[in-house]
Amino acid sequence: MARALIVDDSKFMRKIIRETLEEGGHEILAEADNGIDGIAKYGKLRPDFVTMDVTMAGKDGIQAVSEIQSIDPGAKIIIISAMSATTLKINDEKLHADAFITKPFEKKELLEAINKIL
Repeated sequence: MARALIVDDSKFMRKIIRETLEEGGHEILAEADNGIDGIAKYGKLRPDFVTMDVTMAGKDGIQAVSEIQSIDPGAKIIIISAMSATTLKINDEKLHADAFITKPFEKKELLEAINKIL
């Protein structure tokens, strides 16, 4: 189906996202545990979509989304965070992701969001 990049500082959460995406028929190109690494891997691999955590050390997900979108304005990004979409948008009005999913999430919810943005 589609090629993905997973960006999350939690190894456990990356595993859950990976398993969900693979069950949905998607290919995982790479994983990153921080925003800096996620931006670098996006620039190199150009995946079809990215799953992005928000709260990470170094460069957080909000900064990473902004930088990825400056590299590729058409980048497809799904925010997966413990913070709700409303909270995120209140804190940063410039955050323009294609979908927002709140942790914990149902596998079906993530796969439906991917199908919607692709």
